[in-house]
Amino acid sequence: MATSFKEASAIKQLTSHTYSANFPTDWLLGSVPHGGYVAAVFLKVAETHFKSTLSSQNQPHPIALHIEFLKRTSGGPALFSVKDIKLGRQASVIHVSLGQEGRDDEVVAYITHGNMATEEGVSFPTSYKLTPPPVPVDLKALAEDKDKLWGRHRNMPFSDFRKAATRTQFHFPRAGQPEKSISDEWVRFSSGEPYTTAALGYVCDMYPMPVDAYLESANPYDLKNDKTVKVEKAARYWYPTLLINIDFKKALPEEGVEWLFVRAEAKEIKNGRMDLEMVVKDGDGEIVALAHHIALATGVGKNLAKRSSPKL
Repeated sequence: MATSFKEASAIKQLTSHTYSANFPTDWLLGSVPHGGYVAAVFLKVAETHFKSTLSSQNQPHPIALHIEFLKRTSGGPALFSVKDIKLGRQASVIHVSLGQEGRDDEVVAYITHGNMATEEGVSFPTSYKLTPPPVPVDLKALAEDKDKLWGRHRNMPFSDFRKAATRTQFHFPRAGQPEKSISDEWVRFSSGEPYTTAALGYVCDMYPMPVDAYLESANPYDLKNDKTVKVEKAARYWYPTLLINIDFKKALPEEGVEWLFVRAEAKEIKNGRMDLEMVVKDGDGEIVALAHHIALATGVGKNLAKRSSPKL
């Protein structure tokens, strides 16, 4: 039975500044936990820390996340250590590091928290808009896969390798993606769970892989090719994330939301390295988060290679 996001991101507080979690096998890419899922667990650690150790700060909402993936992680137990870096009235910053099996600092992050409900200051509308604009959606029709312009993509490439992708239900434009380097999607959890603010770490790293679109004769993420395009059964490439920056613009309600829209765009793919810019919006069309990635495109052998033993 598939592990729900709530189960997969469960945190146990060990001391005032240490927390534990467990990375289940169905949230992996090959042998490595999905980077966005790991980022979501970091956000859960921060959420728990600000509800317990730093509860007096009254800063329940993440404002910014900077996370660097220094070493390959693995499924199983994980230990998180927290340092309080700056405690302020408007915003506070913590440093979180992840260790596994004697390997310290596999992933490190700075996470800034504040209180979006009490923020004050100037606000102005800007002329920013997505270009090209995404096609409109009827979310009620989409829930039954009856939207005229959006449809469910049921054959995501390499799902045996990319197990973490099966936790998402993808809906793409029926007319095809805007460009090979640009993808639009409406997503929800396959389990039916709502998206919470912590889940944005996962959402900001769950998108059609642009390299796949260029490798194949027809874009496997174009809905019109869903049943006709043939891709290799075994994945050739793994796309490890070097770092992710997330700017949280809006706190999701505590009960969460069912649907989120994501625009992902790569500006350059060169020498096995690529950027990715993500814009996440809710059903009201409001920006929830902005994210920027630096990632590699490398052979899957590096994902599956045996890990070296930690140095004593």
